[in-house]
Amino acid sequence: MIRRGDVVIADIPFTDVAGSKARSAIIVQNDRDNQRLRKTMIIPITGNLRRFGDPSHLLIDPGTAEGASAGIHGRSIASCNNVFTIEQTRILQVIGHLSDVLKAKMNDCLKVALEIV
Repeated sequence: MIRRGDVVIADIPFTDVAGSKARSAIIVQNDRDNQRLRKTMIIPITGNLRRFGDPSHLLIDPGTAEGASAGIHGRSIASCNNVFTIEQTRILQVIGHLSDVLKAKMNDCLKVALEIV
């Protein structure tokens, strides 16, 4: 079973052309819905740090204590303003889990991206 905060490799469909690509992502959907629904919400992770410092992007640094459990290999950012809904069958594997510190920061980034006060 997947859980909110899991870092996964998922087969994510392209939005502009046919096809898909296996990419790292974070499960952002609540655990109750992850158990009862076939779909889940994710945010993609990228090694492109161009948007580092943007309040809707979460920095994950595996060289830090809070980033070590994420299961990624290099500094990356998660784009909280780019939420996807995918079939859970598209999740290929769980590679890590966000620390409580990073989950709290992810919540803050999602609030900024969605303008939730």
